[in-house]
Amino acid sequence: MELYIQYLRLPGCRAAFNQCEERARIMEKQKLLRPPVEVRYREELEALRATDSGKRPENWLLSPRAVRTFILGSKTPIEYEGGAVTIGKKYFGNDALVERCIITLAGNRGLMLVGEPGTAKTMLSELLSAAISGVSTNTIQGTAGTTEDMIKYSWNYALLLAKGPSREALVPSPLYVGMEQGLLTRFEEITRTPAEVQDSLISVLSDKVLNVPELGDEGILFARPGFNVIGTANTRDKGVNEMSSALKRRFNFETVMPVREVALEKQIILNEVRSLAAESHIDMPVDEDVAQLLATTYHELREGVSSMGHRIDSPSAVMSTAEAVSVYYQTMIGGYYYGDESMDVDSLVQNLVGALSKENKEDLGRVKDYFNTVIKDKASKDGGLWKQYYEARKWLK
Repeated sequence: MELYIQYLRLPGCRAAFNQCEERARIMEKQKLLRPPVEVRYREELEALRATDSGKRPENWLLSPRAVRTFILGSKTPIEYEGGAVTIGKKYFGNDALVERCIITLAGNRGLMLVGEPGTAKTMLSELLSAAISGVSTNTIQGTAGTTEDMIKYSWNYALLLAKGPSREALVPSPLYVGMEQGLLTRFEEITRTPAEVQDSLISVLSDKVLNVPELGDEGILFARPGFNVIGTANTRDKGVNEMSSALKRRFNFETVMPVREVALEKQIILNEVRSLAAESHIDMPVDEDVAQLLATTYHELREGVSSMGHRIDSPSAVMSTAEAVSVYYQTMIGGYYYGDESMDVDSLVQNLVGALSKENKEDLGRVKDYFNTVIKDKASKDGGLWKQYYEARKWLK
């Protein structure tokens, strides 16, 4: 991890390609709770870099075509010196949206991903950053307490008092690091930050220049090629700290929509749970039938209509695929540690209640109605797992 910190603070041009690889290898050997994208998919990135002959913007590690392949997958294995690697599909959504995001980042405008919570905006920004810059963790996490210092730079006050203003005493923040080294900077939950903090990005995005007045003539930092900003914002936060028109004009906006197909939502649940289980060393197979049941439930409650044509009063809570993954995974953990290493439907419903009742208690009544109509009909028609699911409605209280 120390090598990673040194990597981010290298002066001048960003670290060379082999340093990205070395950092990834070292971090891969460490026990990380959530490895960054560039570590998790190191082999795929190596294969793409070794075989990529496409045109690429200056200071990009991959061409736009290869970045697209990394995110959307390849149909055939990629042959290179290290062997044959099949690039898996990582983002299940609108392929054209991914292409537009890549093209935006190749230009001079920032990229803003907006949408409902849990629609994989953060995951997409991580994938783009890892493929383009080799680093997905040069990130600003927006909160109500985020200050301008956390975005641009601050000072080591011991050195500042001892030696006065100098580059040595300056502590670079993610935006400074991105400009200095030509890296993408991710800004998560930008609308959670105060408006005056958001607006500190305007001059940087317009002129690609950051001024440090304390350093005098040496305090002008010009962004290196490869620098850009990827922001994310939840539509449910609209109005909390609305972005100014001036800042909006510096971004290309892309709306990330919820998954609309049950089969696709099921596949996302299975993929994410397998990954989470592997990271936590949980040796338990996933149950595809339970994933289908959960994906159907979330889809129908979100859309407000069942597959049999019933009208449903949708909950006000976020019915995102990310929440469905969380419900499944919590049930899986319970079965692994407390049960017989199988998915327990009663536990699934209990976790579903916890996910849906955290914002509005009235949502529980809507889910009860859903069980007493839609799930009841499915249980009568299909039996089996749907019947167990209906019988577990006792936990909806």
